Amino acid sequence: MDFSFTEEQLMLQELAARIAREKIAPSAAGHDAAASYPLENIRLLGENGLMGIEVPVQFGGAGMDPVATVLAISEIAAADAAHATILSVNNSLFCTALTLHGSDAHKQGALRQVAEGRAIGAFALTEAHCGSDATAMRCRAEATGTGQWRINGAKSWITSGPVADWVILFAVTDPQAGSRGITAFLIDTTRAGFSRGKSEPKMGVRASATCEIRFDDYLAEAADVIGAPGQGFKLAMSLLDGGRIGIAAQAVGIARAAYQASVAYAQQRQAFGQAIGSFQLIQAKIADMKCKLDAATWLTLRAAWLKGQGQPFSTEAAVAKLTASEAAMWIAHQAVQIHGGMGYSQELPVERYFRDAKITEIYEGTSEIQRIVIARNETGLR
Repeated sequence: MDFSFTEEQLMLQELAARIAREKIAPSAAGHDAAASYPLENIRLLGENGLMGIEVPVQFGGAGMDPVATVLAISEIAAADAAHATILSVNNSLFCTALTLHGSDAHKQGALRQVAEGRAIGAFALTEAHCGSDATAMRCRAEATGTGQWRINGAKSWITSGPVADWVILFAVTDPQAGSRGITAFLIDTTRAGFSRGKSEPKMGVRASATCEIRFDDYLAEAADVIGAPGQGFKLAMSLLDGGRIGIAAQAVGIARAAYQASVAYAQQRQAFGQAIGSFQLIQAKIADMKCKLDAATWLTLRAAWLKGQGQPFSTEAAVAKLTASEAAMWIAHQAVQIHGGMGYSQELPVERYFRDAKITEIYEGTSEIQRIVIARNETGLR
């Protein structure tokens, strides 16, 4: 098997690493402390083709593949997971939805703006009362009889919600049809009827700006429907498979940063007259961290490669997301332990890695949901 990357993929990875090193890492702690959205850095990522990595060039993107996306997200996440959250949502969910299912007007308008970093996209599926059970959503879109849809309801935990210019919304258009009665809409946040609620005071990825959004008699046009009426749930589930690869890549980046910080600290920190890395218990932690990091990395790349080849990847995406997120949480935990008191201090980024890692086990499907997906796909039982 060939595990090498193409020259283009490596160039994109190096570009992401340079921006992460020079722009994102120096500002990460400040954005985290203030929970401030890093708009300037996001614009820079867009200007360099990183906000629409898989978007065709004719629509403002880089025209690359899912492996390139994984490499870029991992580099950004190693500097700051909040930036990677924004990057993942824009690439894996918003841009992919419009690239695959949007009209030409969607692609020349919202998709191009977001891919080029001139606008921010968001993905609105979750509601306060139903996290994992998306079919229980209450947000409604009713046909007016004049070709428009009147939308009412609210969505919760929307990444980039406070600043989004465009939102992909999922709403019930036929309550009697269950999952076949959900439709996807492209929402222009400047129109009447759209409003934003309070921003969430989060444990981690604090700079990614998350809030509730509301719709009060918002009028969507027939041209705002993505795909076809009633196809929204199917569209959302297919997008989440790709989104899980993005979150797995984010988890890999967090895990790598925590691991590398731990190796460096174990080499430098002295105790009882020697580097703590010479103690067997610390060595065991480093070895286990390395094994989990490598497994997460290659499982994530496998899922991305399958997606890029047009092969089924649902199970592999769930395996990657589950493995990488739990590896990130475990590695970040061990990193804090290796650093001791300094690992608990905000003087070092290790405590931020620990806080940021936790969300990767929750969004884009919890670890429990990933296990259900994997088991059902393997057994064929529901």
